[in-house]
Amino acid sequence: MTNPNSPTLTPGADDDADSDEGNPACVLVFNANDPSGAGGLAADVTAVASVGAHAVPVVTGAYARDTAEVFDHFAFDEEVVAEQARAILEDVPVQVIKVGFVGSPENLSTIAEIAADYSEIPLIAYMPNLSWWDEAQIDLYLDAFRELLLPQTTVLVGNHSTLWRWLLPEWSSERSPTARDIAKAASESGVPYTLVTGIPLPEQFIDNVLATPQAVLCSEKFERFEAVFSGAGDTLSASLAALVASGSDLAAAATEALSYLDRCLDAGFRPGMGNVVPDRLFWAQPEGESEEITDEEAQALQVFDMPAHDTKH
Repeated sequence: MTNPNSPTLTPGADDDADSDEGNPACVLVFNANDPSGAGGLAADVTAVASVGAHAVPVVTGAYARDTAEVFDHFAFDEEVVAEQARAILEDVPVQVIKVGFVGSPENLSTIAEIAADYSEIPLIAYMPNLSWWDEAQIDLYLDAFRELLLPQTTVLVGNHSTLWRWLLPEWSSERSPTARDIAKAASESGVPYTLVTGIPLPEQFIDNVLATPQAVLCSEKFERFEAVFSGAGDTLSASLAALVASGSDLAAAATEALSYLDRCLDAGFRPGMGNVVPDRLFWAQPEGESEEITDEEAQALQVFDMPAHDTKH
């Protein structure tokens, strides 16, 4: 579903001079380690690889969590984050930067400085639900994100309710804000494109919309899953970053990333006693363990350049 008016994001500069032809595109990801494997760097690395790119991960901190809840988070010092990122950026040509939860305003400031130094590289930022955190820390983090990182952000990704509470706290209309309303609020801080997920629709459907203040570039409607998932937002934003890095038009990349996420959730599994984790390698299931896939699903696998085994979770 590519909109003819949608933008084409250009990967990082100096690709011809510094990268070997035929190598996968590289995505620099800033995120925390999640020991449950649901989100964080685990989600970034597997999702980026699954859609054909190479993740260059920078660890910004670590969660203490299981598959049900977050108990705590420990942010790395900003100097540690900066040393990791600048060392690899001097060696590897990066096509897209992806930012997840980085734990502190100081880390946001460091990442914003790095992004400004590499302003030719598109930056995709994901804002997760932070309700598990201390309220004062949330406010400091969101204020720093808005002031420091949003001006460097090319595409902001987040759930409808999360972005609504953050960017439109004074919303007073009886109707819920649309994706364009949220995109307009994000654009006031310099963000040109916003991907809003989980917009409630009637009859147990949700909409996911890539928008600017002026237009909807693409939208994908899916049936709501009954299960509670951990790691969906990191999976979506990382796969979007990888597809953009590989040269896809933004609207096409968003459509493909949403379709990929839907398949990951459909194949999701519960590794512990808590939430369901997206199966980001659903396409790699060994043959003979489940049903034959449909023609439509086989075409989806070809979009992601995945082997079309006769398998389905």
